[in-house]
Parts: sequence; C-alpha cells; structure tokens
Amino acid sequence: MRSELYFQSSPWWLLLCLAVGAVYAFALYQRDVGWTQRMRLALAGFRFLVVSVVCFLLLNPLIRSVQTITEKPKVVLAVDNSESMTVGGRAQLDRALEAANELRERLTSEDIEVAVQTLNDSLATGDLKTIPFTQRTTNLSNMLGGIRNAYEGRNLTDVVLISDGIANQGLSPTFGRYNFALHTVGVGDTIPKRDVQLKDAIANKIAYLGNQFPIQAEVTSYGFQGKTGTVVLRQNGRELGRQTVSFDRPETFQQLTFQTSSSQKGMQHYVVEVLPQSGEFTPRNNRRDVYIDIIDGKEKILLLALSPHPDVKALRSIIEKNQNYELDIRIVNGGTADIPDKTYDLVILHQLPDNQNAGAAAVQRALQKNTPVLFIVGTQSGLSAFNTQNPVMQIVAGGGQTDKVTGRFNADFRQLNLDAQKLSLLDRLPPVLVPFGDYKLSPGSEVVLWQQVGSVRTSKPLLAINSSAQRKAAVLAGEGLWEWRLEEFALTDNQAVVDELFQKVMQLVSIKEDRRKLRVYPVRNEFLFGEKVVFETEMYNDIYEKLFDRPVSLEITNERAVPRSFNYTPTASNTRFEVSNLPEGVYRFRATASLNGRAETATGEFIVREQQFEAINTTADHLMLRQLAQQTGGRFYNAASLASLADDLVKRKPPGRLSSNEELNELINLRWLFFLIVLLISAEWGLRKYHGAY
Repeated sequence: MRSELYFQSSPWWLLLCLAVGAVYAFALYQRDVGWTQRMRLALAGFRFLVVSVVCFLLLNPLIRSVQTITEKPKVVLAVDNSESMTVGGRAQLDRALEAANELRERLTSEDIEVAVQTLNDSLATGDLKTIPFTQRTTNLSNMLGGIRNAYEGRNLTDVVLISDGIANQGLSPTFGRYNFALHTVGVGDTIPKRDVQLKDAIANKIAYLGNQFPIQAEVTSYGFQGKTGTVVLRQNGRELGRQTVSFDRPETFQQLTFQTSSSQKGMQHYVVEVLPQSGEFTPRNNRRDVYIDIIDGKEKILLLALSPHPDVKALRSIIEKNQNYELDIRIVNGGTADIPDKTYDLVILHQLPDNQNAGAAAVQRALQKNTPVLFIVGTQSGLSAFNTQNPVMQIVAGGGQTDKVTGRFNADFRQLNLDAQKLSLLDRLPPVLVPFGDYKLSPGSEVVLWQQVGSVRTSKPLLAINSSAQRKAAVLAGEGLWEWRLEEFALTDNQAVVDELFQKVMQLVSIKEDRRKLRVYPVRNEFLFGEKVVFETEMYNDIYEKLFDRPVSLEITNERAVPRSFNYTPTASNTRFEVSNLPEGVYRFRATASLNGRAETATGEFIVREQQFEAINTTADHLMLRQLAQQTGGRFYNAASLASLADDLVKRKPPGRLSSNEELNELINLRWLFFLIVLLISAEWGLRKYHGAY
C-alpha cells in the first residue's frame, strides 16, 4: 500500500502551525518555577507538538492511499450432478471425478485458484466423488450463466464442464455467450440403448363427471424390431384398459388413445405404463402419471338479447373459450323468451331493458334471483329502466343521439391483473356506439375503460364494475364488440386482448364471495416430488378482521386414505406451514380451528408430481459438448484424457491480474492521531503533576 499527503490549501500554512505551537509553548514555559532546564524544554516540547498538530489538522489535509492487489487466475470445475450421469453405472463417472480431483490439486499447486460448482450448489473443498448425483433436471445453460454472472469482473479464465451433455431444462448451452474458455469432459455412453419409453401421456386438465374423456399415450422404442408391447391404463391399482403396440422397425413412434370416465369428483390420478421388455435398458421411463380434475357441472351463463346481433356471436365465442362455462342464448321474441328454469351464475343482458319495454317480462324473470349481471347498452336500450335496474352507472341522454368512442384502460383499476401495455391495442380498434349524454358512476363502482373520442380523453365510463352492491354487476355502455374482435384478429392474427379482458370481467362479476372465517390453502395446486408443500392460513373474526395465534389442526390424506396429522399456530409474522417428504400422488386435506367459539373447517386438495426428465433420454450428447467447447475456444476431453487437461491449462496459464484500490480520506479521520494527541497531553500533564505544578 502506498500513501500520499495532499493539502487543500497552501503548504506554507504549515510554518504558521509550527509558529503557533512554538509561541504557545514559549509563553507557557518561559517563567522559571523551580524546574530544571531539561524539564522545561520537555514540557514545552510536548505542548509545542500538541498545538502544532491540532493547528495542522484544522487545515484539513487529505491522505491518498493506493492498495495494489494481485488476483490469481481462476478456474471453475462445473459438475453436472443430475441423475442421468449415473444411469450407465458409476465406474466411468468415478474415473472422471478422480481425474478432476487430481486436476484441482495440480492447478492449486500452480497457484491457480479452483472452485467447484454443481447444478444446485458450490463446493469449496472436499472429494468430488462425494457429490450426490440426485438432481432431477439438468439446466446447463442456467449453471453456466450463473458462473458467468458470479465471476463477472474477476480473473476467471477457464471453466471445465463435466457432463453427459443431456440438457432437459432451459435453453441449449450452445446459445449462451461466455467470456471464458469452456473445456468439456464427456461422460456417459453415446450409443442408443435398447429401450422402450412412454414419451408422454396427454389429457385435458379438466373433465366432467360421468363424461368420456381421452388419455393419449406416446410410445417410442429402439432395438425391439419384430416384437410387441403392452400399454396399460390404471387408476388406484385398478386396470381400466390395455392396448398392444407392434415394434415393426428398429426405431418406432406410436400413439394410442384410451377412452375412460370417472364417477368421482375432484382430482383423479391415472397411470399409463408400458410393460417392461426383456433386455430393456431401464424401466424407469415406462410410466407416466396423469392428473385430471373431475368437476360436477359447469358455471351457467344466460345471454338474453333483444334481437339477433353480431355482438351475441362475439360474446358466444369469448365465453365458449372457457371449458368451465355452459352458455344459454335466448332471444326475446314478441316480448317473451324461453328461459329454462335453472339457476345461473351470470346473466348477460344485451340491449335490455329496451326502449319499447318489449322484453320487460323476460328481464324480470332473468333477474328474479340475486344473480350477477352484465349489461350491454345499445341503440335500442331503454335508459330509464336501465338506470333503475343497474347499480353501476346512470346515463342521462335524450333524443336517441349516439357517439362513437374508443376504449382507454384505467391504469388505477386494480381488481384484475390486466396488462396496460397490451390494452393499448384498444386505441387502434374501431369505435363503438354509446348513448350521447351525461354519465354518473354509482357509489362503489370502478371504471375499467374510459371513453375516448378520437384523441380526446373523457371522464365518461365505457366499461365499469360494481362488486360491492347487493347484486354484482358490470356495464359495457356501447355496442360493437364484434368489430373489436375482427380488427384485433386483422392486426395480430388472434383475439387474445379483447377476449381476455371480457373473460376476466365476467369471472370477477360472477365469482362467489368467500365468507369463510378459516381459509387454509396450498400456495400452488401442484408441487414437484422433493419440494415442500406450503400452506397459507387466513383466520377472521365476525367483522372479518384478521386473527392470529389460534392453533390449527391439519390432516392430509393420500390416495389410499392414509392420514397424516399436523398442528401449528399461525402468527402475524408467519402465516405459512410447510410439509416435507410427501410421495407423488393426489392429496386431500382438512384444516380445523376454533374461532369465536365456533369450529371452522377448510378443505381442499393438491398434487405432488413425480419428475421423470432424467429417465426420458439416456443417450449422452458429446456432439453438443464438442460444439460448446469449440464455440468458446476450449477443447473437448473424455475421462481417459482428462489428465492432459491440467498440462494444457498450466501451459496457457495467464499471469495474475493487478487491480488497485484508491481511497482519499481526511487526515483528521485517522484514529491514531487522536490517541497521539491524548498521549502527548497525558504525558505533559503527568510530568507537571509529578513535579508539583498545577
């Protein structure tokens, strides 16, 4: 370290500091009080130094410190510790790891800093052969990108990747850009194995109680030409069906479809399996789990329209995109409509109530229950009746005049997770027809879209929602929705923005309010095997203020009806509870707690899904490793030639990198100066006291 002193004023002031110290010492010790000449000079010297140093510090000098550091070259050993590395046995892998241990020792002895990085962690020391190869996925791109970011700006020169080249997550590492030479060490067998795989099992996530639904199996094989295989569909150990596949070529791909149904509601677990063949490399990739949510019926929507209109077809297309909805469309004919006698979750009134009051009876019947409603105002709407029947907005218009407006998203609307950037597309869509007049929002209403006339922004609502009224409702104050969908398709080749907007509005209006006092739910519906299952807990009193510190009993039951019981107490700082080590399958849970003197219950279900990524592909990809090394200026090695890698790295060892750190501090901040002044003052005071002076 090198230090230099800098003055913020002329250094000639230093002479003045010395003069002040000398005058002060002379004035104090010039009188003879019985001390010896040597004592007077010593005391004067202490006082001179103290005063001079203090005056010097008042000039506020600066000290510049420069520290030079030599940074050793660094090498990272990146080890792919996924399960596929051990599929062919540990012998070849252990040889590679033993050679990597020797490589680390050799580089360390050559003054090269070596670090070890796996897919999930970094290791400072220890035998590489103790690394557990248990990772269920391989994301080489993420590991190499993490190394690049962690060592940015440091003297990282080389990375040695020990892998079989099988990447089943993320992008291929060959697409990445790396600022270091990447040397790859190929492990595993590049020759395809004799194997039968169930590559995938495809099914809808939702099916309806009692309905038939398909489960499709994709089977691949290698090396079983002339033989046949059997694919079985099971549920809870019970066989639901089996089919035969013929392996008529050395390498085959076939699709089979099972048709099945369920008489049980909730999440159902199905297993598709190819029975193992004699001489098959591994049976681990012969099975796939399928989870299907069996629901009892759909949410029912009634679309009641005054007359046929293109908007009716547009609404039908939007609603039928959601498999969870069942739509009834009824047109008022001669003042009546054939409305089924059933309970609906949402009623959509298109241009009803009307200005001729022709559909009054139909509207009254549709709204006789406290069903949420979506009003769509058009040129035939009767605004007087509309104003009395909707809790969202009041429209005062006369003479049947209309205006053409576009929609502008209200960025302050927070009830729905809508993307304001995507909704900017509304500016490019055709205008809709709205009544020309005054608009007034009712208490509790929130605006989703404002009206915009050309480029002029108005404070009139186009689409608004009231979720706090006795009857939840929404109002679209214009007709022409069908033109929006057509224009969006012409611009973007899809209708995602408009459809998503109205789907979410319908869901918000029709959703049933949850008034439970105890709510316990998993943070996700699906968890991967090995993950912790996390439950969130909410408890409320009678006025729905949050409660804490009440004990909760949780019972989790697997598919075999075997329960596991837990007890926990949520607090204000932690309302979550975690459960570990659950095997794969469908689980149902029941939580109970005593709140306000009453027993409250919450139930639900979740899935723990097994990952089989590492068993799908067992053929090492050394070609990708060669390409990766070539792109980055490195070389490809195998386990047998890994010893030569140390020689190559030592030969091209770069020099250490010099870096300097400069600091500029005020001299008065140095602590040792304070203690020096205290020491000088203390010495002077001690001598004076010792010789009898005060």
